[in-house]
Amino acid sequence: MESLLPLETWPVDNVAAAVVLADGTVAGSHGDTARPYPLASVTKPLTAYTALIAVEEGVVELDSPAGPDGATIRHLLAHTSGLAFDAHKVMAPPGERRLYSNAGFEQLADALAEHSGIAFADYQAEALFGPLGMSATKLDGSPAAGAVSTVDDLVRFAAELQAPTLLDPSTLSAATEVQFPGLTGVLPGFGHQKPNDWGLGFEIRDHKSPHWTGANSSPRTFGHFGQSGTFLWVDPDAGAACVALTDRKFGPWAAQAWPEFTDGVLAELA
Repeated sequence: MESLLPLETWPVDNVAAAVVLADGTVAGSHGDTARPYPLASVTKPLTAYTALIAVEEGVVELDSPAGPDGATIRHLLAHTSGLAFDAHKVMAPPGERRLYSNAGFEQLADALAEHSGIAFADYQAEALFGPLGMSATKLDGSPAAGAVSTVDDLVRFAAELQAPTLLDPSTLSAATEVQFPGLTGVLPGFGHQKPNDWGLGFEIRDHKSPHWTGANSSPRTFGHFGQSGTFLWVDPDAGAACVALTDRKFGPWAAQAWPEFTDGVLAELA
């Protein structure tokens, strides 16, 4: 794909990327797609998907109590539990504010471990990484930001997000629809958004501006980016997903380069 060529101009030492069509076909790739990279917050969709598998397996329900008093699995996934960003401290009642929270995803993993009787990393490896053949992906730290993976493995996950085999399609559809609509909040790196729409572990593009996806990304686009310079988006209207992993932390370079790159990919797909 010619739209991948701008990756060569990104101000990073290493970058790997791939575009994945809805049928799982890789339309194009760039760089060493087998190289492991820290995912930072791109870990969260992996944790969220594991939680959704646990829901379907009957380990928990979305409305099972978890986290702070009055909060549920759903609140934790949707960043509405009221927990602070990086501290296990309650800042608001559940459901009232969209507070992006690493602590919330840590408490989510704790709840899944408690209900399943299996350490979260082991459950995730058995329920998600193993079945998808994600052999290079490891959770080596916080379930909010501690995974390491490769483009090759995330291609498999991106295909799953477009044609689920581990979840009923209706479960994934619900997870990529807005939860607790109308809530405002801060999108890390891009400031206050009104509204700041999220699904269950997936950020939803909607009409946010500024944003890390493209100006031409459909409002239904969902995914996540990480402070390690990583992103994964799925655009259902374009019938494609894109993964990009780098070795440079997120910053102004990414806020400029990523939307331009995404619009180039979408234009070529069209």
